Amino acid sequence: MIIDLYTHLAPRSFLDRMVVLAPKMGNIVNRLLAVKPISDLDIRFRDMDTVPDYRQLISLPNPSLEELGPADTGGELARIANDEMAELCRKYPDRFVGFAAAVHMGDVDAAIKEAERAVTQLGAKGVLIYNHVAGLPLDDKRFRPFFAKMAELKRPIWLHPTRTAAVKDYASEEKSRFEMWWCYGWPYDTSVAMTRLVFDGLFDRHPDLEIITHHCGGMIPFFDGRVGPGLDVLGARTSDEDYSQVLPSLKRPHMDYFKLFYGDTAMFGATTGVKCGLDFFGPSKIVFATDAPLGPIKKTYDGIAGMDLSAEDRHAIFYGNAAKLLRL
Repeated sequence: MIIDLYTHLAPRSFLDRMVVLAPKMGNIVNRLLAVKPISDLDIRFRDMDTVPDYRQLISLPNPSLEELGPADTGGELARIANDEMAELCRKYPDRFVGFAAAVHMGDVDAAIKEAERAVTQLGAKGVLIYNHVAGLPLDDKRFRPFFAKMAELKRPIWLHPTRTAAVKDYASEEKSRFEMWWCYGWPYDTSVAMTRLVFDGLFDRHPDLEIITHHCGGMIPFFDGRVGPGLDVLGARTSDEDYSQVLPSLKRPHMDYFKLFYGDTAMFGATTGVKCGLDFFGPSKIVFATDAPLGPIKKTYDGIAGMDLSAEDRHAIFYGNAAKLLRL
């Protein structure tokens, strides 16, 4: 079996309710519906059939629930999405190995309750969150109870990037242009979120917590020299804040913690970045993912299948690592 650990699906009941609760998001609903396989199962299944013995782990697509509205709105949408994704997994076990539950992190207590409900009652394999919560960094102390709950539940977290054109590229301009906010901004934001969680001591508090990063860990594998030796002198470039106690507060060298994340192969079918990720994370921390239907299934599969890998590493990437994460 081949497990695609990062795919997106938008249940129709979720989209219908989104239009009611967040009417200003109607254009987003239309954009999502334009990607037919994101909600049309017949088309989705035909795409899936291009790879033999292939299964998906499903989760909601962008935008984040925090972008859709306040916590009460987002909480209702999360419950609707989780209920329907759970039903789809029960109805099509030969298609979907499970789902990553949706939560609205604007209300941490409610997010914890929904995560626990989704895992213990609906069978969710874990939870998907975004690299910031309406502009708040994930290392903000208000989110610590959520990470503690996921560690207690012993379920992984899918970390997904989110950024819009409102985050501009140049101070002289009103917004990001040419979709640079997506192309470069998402991997950057993933890398920043990973680093902030490391510096906050997340893995010292919860050493067994499993976090799956989208797009093979963003920029971290490629810039390992800047992340490692470059940040060994953290604070040397900064005069208005004291960072002298950040690294000494960690129990291990900071670079060790980055190797605890998982990276996926969702690189739009390209393999250069995957090879870099393999060198950095190692084959036991790389999981097969396509970002379907926003990314290509067959092209991504062919790219990984064509890489010079041992039979053991190939099995780990296509199935073994995901099976361990999903407790199959």
